[in-house]
Amino acid sequence: MAEEYGVMARFETAGALVEAVKQMRKAGYRELEPCVPYPVEGLTEAMAFKPRWVPILSLAAAILGAAGVYFMQWYASVLSYPFVVGGKPLHSWPAFLIPAFVFGLLFAVLGAAVAMLFGNRLPRPYHPAFNISEFERATDDGFFLIVSRHDSRYAGGRTVERLRELAAVEVWEVPE
Repeated sequence: MAEEYGVMARFETAGALVEAVKQMRKAGYRELEPCVPYPVEGLTEAMAFKPRWVPILSLAAAILGAAGVYFMQWYASVLSYPFVVGGKPLHSWPAFLIPAFVFGLLFAVLGAAVAMLFGNRLPRPYHPAFNISEFERATDDGFFLIVSRHDSRYAGGRTVERLRELAAVEVWEVPE
């Protein structure tokens, strides 16, 4: 017998899903995964989502990228090939700022994209929810809530009953 990943419930409407998430969070559940076909207003607040690492990693990548490009220009002009052109100083910082700024922006965008992908655990070609045939509706008209067995409040049958009390149309046990 396959090990259980958790339970999955389907709700009829987005509002019912948001209310179920609020009630489950109020009951102490934290390992919840809502799966919806489009952005649902209020779901982010119901999940108590807090942005964490994307802005910080984006800023760090921007600073490192800009500093790296500035250093490359400084090294090439001052140490590697010092060549005076028209009396201009070797360390001509105003000319170095524009490429450093542009590369800082590039690295910020790349850092944000990489942080977002890792933060969302992507790419993820397989999820245990794919074992349930009804889950195909998650991209069309289904509103699903998955409760992981790793949640501290998870208790198999009791969790299933709780989801049914919260107006779940169907509830399945999800194999690993």
